[in-house]
Amino acid sequence: MQKHSLVAVGRLQLDRAADSSGGHAADTVVGGHERVLRQTVIALLRGAKMKDFENPGEGSFHVLEGRIRVTARGASWEVMAGDLLELPDSRQSVEALEDSVVLFTVAKTG
Repeated sequence: MQKHSLVAVGRLQLDRAADSSGGHAADTVVGGHERVLRQTVIALLRGAKMKDFENPGEGSFHVLEGRIRVTARGASWEVMAGDLLELPDSRQSVEALEDSVVLFTVAKTG
């Protein structure tokens, strides 16, 4: 068993995002590509975008800090701190409306 401070990981990733050219940074805290469950803390600076990506299984975004917009299938959702968004099984993109920290959880299917 391992304990993680998502607040501390989020702060570190926001610092890394500030130093990156794309305005975002991420760290997988649970699992990985070789496991079914993967949880990744993603930090995005205001205005930063994650290019379209395919959800590799069942997934969710839990916004820990800030506010993001998720777009998929021609619809979009604004998600703010404390919200949990179940992700559709389709391509999606993310834009930070404020400096944000998100816990991205995926349980790979198939």
